[in-house]
Amino acid sequence: MTQDEEQRIIADVLAGDPARFEALVRVHEKGIYRLCCRMLGGEQDALDASQEAFFKAYRGLAGFRGDSRFSVWLYRLASNACLDILRKRSAAKELPLTDEEGGMFDIPDPGPSPQDAAERTETREAVQRALAALAPEHRQAVILRDVNGLSYEEIAAVTGLEAGTVKSRIFRARRRLAALLQADRNFSGRAPSNTTGKTGKGGASR
Repeated sequence: MTQDEEQRIIADVLAGDPARFEALVRVHEKGIYRLCCRMLGGEQDALDASQEAFFKAYRGLAGFRGDSRFSVWLYRLASNACLDILRKRSAAKELPLTDEEGGMFDIPDPGPSPQDAAERTETREAVQRALAALAPEHRQAVILRDVNGLSYEEIAAVTGLEAGTVKSRIFRARRRLAALLQADRNFSGRAPSNTTGKTGKGGASR
């Protein structure tokens, strides 16, 4: 959906046709849920945050200035809803290791082998643990970039940061993720599968 199409739909809603808002929901609901699920790790919290984002968008539509795409504003609302939930959680409480969407990042289908399936599950859980260990703001930035595919400029609009700060935050988040995944690998004795090869206990990539 182009920005002009978004603006026409918004104009229709504000002119007295609230049913038109459903078109915006259909276009963006999967991306918003994906963001919330990645940030929060559990289906119910992700659904709650997604619904809150769309509710706030609908209620605040008259105040949307259109300086950026509607989707960017929506990601900001969803991100803030997720951050609020994360801040309310106990620091000692672990994020659930559920994966309702098939993986924290896009892991290729490993085929029918039970061993491959087990390794795929371990990889998902390792990535979830690593993301859960990041500061919420770092988790937000890296997910918006690497999962939802937003540009640095769009992430800057979502977070209210300068683009340079966004790049720095994502760099630090990726470096921290790599260190956490390496530590997880050393602890478990197994390297997660990746797109270039598989490793077993104590083995090297082939």
